[in-house]
Amino acid sequence: MSTPTVTAPASATAVTAEACTSAALAALSKLPQDAFVARLEGIFEHSPWVAERAWSAGPFTSIDALHAAMCLVVDTADPTEQLGLICAHPELAGKEAEAGTLTTASTGEQRGAGLDQCTKDELQRLRQLNKDYRARFGFPFVVAVKGLSRHQIMDRVEARLANDRDTEFRTCLAEIGKIARFRLDALLSPAA
Repeated sequence: MSTPTVTAPASATAVTAEACTSAALAALSKLPQDAFVARLEGIFEHSPWVAERAWSAGPFTSIDALHAAMCLVVDTADPTEQLGLICAHPELAGKEAEAGTLTTASTGEQRGAGLDQCTKDELQRLRQLNKDYRARFGFPFVVAVKGLSRHQIMDRVEARLANDRDTEFRTCLAEIGKIARFRLDALLSPAA
């Protein structure tokens, strides 16, 4: 005779996950600034200044609050800093991916979108789109790839090539905000 498996109701699981997230945020909020920055190091690609400036907005009671504080830092940053943040992002399936020098987060995100499975023709198309985009706007194409296929990503690059530079600049910053939220959820939500 087998012993029945007892599972917690979904609502109990949600409460437990929420409690874990709250505890993680409470611990994060108590960290000194340098440790806080180190813990959130990969949330905004190669841009620790975002976490450094958001630290003073704590304590953070939700991922939403932390994300909003970090996005406010980006939104109110000097345009030169914003451009630096955009340029800190690697090209999709670009040189960094080929060389294996992407951050762990970027590697996982690109792999999740199937960019590591591009055929030779797809890779050639994507690299040409990256080149055309950079030539037109002066910065790399940035998109939150979670939930997108490599084909959808290439279609988005093509569509966004029709935009003006200011629109693309704002779109890249908005996409960076989405990427940051996905990364915060992965870092702080046990159910993510």
